[in-house]
Amino acid sequence: MMSNKDSIPAETDETTGKITRREFLQYSSSVVASASFSSLTWGCGGGHSYLQRYPIDHVFTTQQRMLSFPVNMTPLGGVAPLLPQQLNQVAQYSTFGYGNWTFGSPLPVSQRLELMPLNYANPLPLRKTKFLNFFAITDIHITDKEAPNQLIHMQQIEPAAYKNTSIYSPVMLYSTQVLDAAIQTANELHKQNAFDFGISLGDVCNSTSYNELRWYLDVIDGKPIYPSSGANIGEYSVDYQAPFQAVGLDKSIPWYQVLGNHDHFFMGAFPVDANPALGFRQSYIADNVWGVGDVLKPNFATFPVLFDMAKYKTAPLYYMGQIDGASPLGGIINAGATTDAAFAFGAPMTVADPNRRSLLKTEWIQEFFNTTTAPVGHGFNLVNPANPAACYSFVPNPLMPLKVIVLDNTQSEMDGSTDIHGHGYLDSARWAWLQAELSAGQAANQLMIIAAHIPIAVASIGSELEWWAETTNIAPGMQNAVDLTTLVATLQNTTNLLMWIAGHRHLNVIKAFVSPDPAKPEMGFWQVETSSLRDFPQQFRTFEIFLNSDYSVSIQTLNVDPAVAPGTPAAVSRKYAIAAEQIVQNPLRVSNPNVATVTFGATTPAPVIVPVPTMDPTRTQVGDAVTGGGIPDPTILFEDMSGYPQPVPLNASCNAELFKQPSPVMVNVLKGLFP
Repeated sequence: MMSNKDSIPAETDETTGKITRREFLQYSSSVVASASFSSLTWGCGGGHSYLQRYPIDHVFTTQQRMLSFPVNMTPLGGVAPLLPQQLNQVAQYSTFGYGNWTFGSPLPVSQRLELMPLNYANPLPLRKTKFLNFFAITDIHITDKEAPNQLIHMQQIEPAAYKNTSIYSPVMLYSTQVLDAAIQTANELHKQNAFDFGISLGDVCNSTSYNELRWYLDVIDGKPIYPSSGANIGEYSVDYQAPFQAVGLDKSIPWYQVLGNHDHFFMGAFPVDANPALGFRQSYIADNVWGVGDVLKPNFATFPVLFDMAKYKTAPLYYMGQIDGASPLGGIINAGATTDAAFAFGAPMTVADPNRRSLLKTEWIQEFFNTTTAPVGHGFNLVNPANPAACYSFVPNPLMPLKVIVLDNTQSEMDGSTDIHGHGYLDSARWAWLQAELSAGQAANQLMIIAAHIPIAVASIGSELEWWAETTNIAPGMQNAVDLTTLVATLQNTTNLLMWIAGHRHLNVIKAFVSPDPAKPEMGFWQVETSSLRDFPQQFRTFEIFLNSDYSVSIQTLNVDPAVAPGTPAAVSRKYAIAAEQIVQNPLRVSNPNVATVTFGATTPAPVIVPVPTMDPTRTQVGDAVTGGGIPDPTILFEDMSGYPQPVPLNASCNAELFKQPSPVMVNVLKGLFP
């Protein structure tokens, strides 16, 4: 299989009398190092010794230290130096102090007992046996920043997209280098306390491209990385364009993969081939920047508010732009209205690159069999041909009664919807498979973890992040096979389920699904979300699961910052990620209402009955339906640096030890296995 640059022509060749790219890298690395990358180290030994390797700093979890920076950069009574739609003015970041940070106090581990019996009186049981130790990364969004079919310009011109850092943020410059730093950090943690495995919870690509997936896999494999495309401009002079030698994941750590919506939908939003007339597939490998309509303009005439992909052909049209690889600050080029004078002669041209091609879901899965790390296929080798393509389960340690169920809960390419495809969804085959896996785990007396990309019951039904409840904007027979209330009830009736882990929302959130029957606390389970490696706080999570002396189970989960070293591209990305949060002020601790189940409560001053939505279909809340507020979901915990629950976007991290009470049957099994 070709590397991620083999099909890309060199900027100079033998016909010009100049050296080729690879000759330049091999024989002139010292010149490049002294000119632009003097703070970086260079590899020796295995791999390509002439490529630079980026070091990392000392490794700590957030239990030991955390990042500290001012959240609000707006002077009292003043206006913010930069508005969200000015996020691309990277040259102004240092002028206004954006992105500066230090290390602050540690974040304590909060003990969570919501799933334990009401009379539980042993808050510090002895950890008897370690079941498992693993780490989870998610939402890496490896980005081909020079691709001709992005939506960069929308972030500057469409008010509904001003705070959408998914379509543009300067962190997109350094996605491969941040992943490399995170992998090195995991390796160091592995030396301190060995991981049984790692798992990636989806959205490894930003927009289904082959080169994005290969960069992701090759970083984990420890291969040479050439993080540019097309004309490859700036690769000898700009840090984010420079080739480097990835360190790679420790070969003793097996790792597994979950499918995300960005992995098989254009920009995570639309099926590439749903409407061939829109030309999505051709746009990936085109030699011109595409001009499209304002697809992100909300349609308030519908509910839920649809972002209709048909608007790609609706005037006015705009050229969406690219990152200029020759610009050290990642300037945006080839963007603006198609009627602008600058484009009087037509669409801006770019260098086409076949490695940008969009992958079908089957092709995306197959690429995981072309790696040098273990296991072969990274879980997809376990898919039964009769089962859904991206669903499988595995037992990490045959000596421990615990299995991981990897669930594809992204939407289908065939669902017919023109809305953004970021909802949670199970077709009938996947729903049947999940029920069978849960039943089999119960029968085999196995504790269980569900690993999926999209979390449940934490965002508004109808939003692009929540369980899909659409019934009209779909193809016949493609409605969700299970509603959220039924799904939660099924999970609660699976008493051996420990937790559901997910990514997708780029948040660190822990939610308790409390048993509906206080006499049966074993019906409760946890949901743990992990933030993105792309956006602030750019973290991953560790999970350590114990059987305790009283035969309860506890899960210690910690956030980890990649240990970026000063002067490296990953450190620049951290600065940009913090700056983006300071400018955009995205709510990192949201408690959204959920309109799936509507309850009623009295308002003041008059006792008027109003509908009040709640996130959790198993619980009720009272609040103000007009503003969409209400009492924050009591099953969700956020923390500030003091460890107390606070709904403030200070550190966006959440460390906890989560207790689960097994059923009486499972307690007897555990007593037999671990007397």
